Amino acid sequence: MERAFRCLKGVDLLVRPIWHRTEDHVRAHVFLCMLAYYVEWHMREAWAPLLFHDEELSQQRQLRDPVAPAQPSASARRKKSTRQSSEGLPLHSFKTLLAELAGCCRNICRVKTETGSRITMVTDPTPLQARALQLLGL
Repeated sequence: MERAFRCLKGVDLLVRPIWHRTEDHVRAHVFLCMLAYYVEWHMREAWAPLLFHDEELSQQRQLRDPVAPAQPSASARRKKSTRQSSEGLPLHSFKTLLAELAGCCRNICRVKTETGSRITMVTDPTPLQARALQLLGL
């Protein structure tokens, strides 16, 4: 829970105090903040192969000495040194991966004619964008 609170207040979600006047508004605000954290947590879990994230951390926690300092796994050290995923894609932080996905868009253009027809243009995703969307199941 502490990690969630730090994430909400830190640089990830940028949740700041909002001065609500009613109890219902405060509850709704807290609900939306926790929902945003929940969505981000699931995205981080799904995007672990594309992020600088130790994918073997949960298995290591069960096996390691709880008093000894934690050591990164071999795959995490490889990711950090090569800065590439096992698929050869560049690794990102959560923030930079979201910025990379910001390039995906759909434009609807209207042509000035009597019929007023519309043209829908969808950008082709880069290999990184395609893999990120695939990991989310989209």
